Amino acid sequence: MLTARDIMTTNIHTVTPEMSVDDLARAFVEKKVSTLPVVDATGTLVGIVSATDLIEQDKPLHIPTVIAIFDMVIYLESEKNFRDEVEKMTARTVGEICKRDVITCSPSMEVPAIAAVMTEKKVHLLPVVEDGKLIGVVGRHDILRSMNL
Repeated sequence: MLTARDIMTTNIHTVTPEMSVDDLARAFVEKKVSTLPVVDATGTLVGIVSATDLIEQDKPLHIPTVIAIFDMVIYLESEKNFRDEVEKMTARTVGEICKRDVITCSPSMEVPAIAAVMTEKKVHLLPVVEDGKLIGVVGRHDILRSMNL
């Protein structure tokens, strides 16, 4: 059975948490990709960022509904979600907009299991991590190519 190591792309385009969002936008266009792993100086995977994360900066801000009783303000929606939304919209670096809870796979994970994770978690790119280091990525196209092997 084929594994992630057999089908992964090893010529990986990555970005760093310190990269500006303007440079990130250029990277998406120049590299013709929609998702990029975020790695630190040692090559350790620290997040993942998609074009959607960047585009979300331009969406209108949803002001949560509140009730004011006496001198108290009660949020009817999550105050934390509103705070997170504001932080993302004002972000200037990749580290401020990337997702830190990255779904990954090991090099030995079999292709059917990778496909299951991708469909269940609705992700299009799985970083392949070994000993904490990014060694490759498996995307939808890698899965499709493996069907013809």
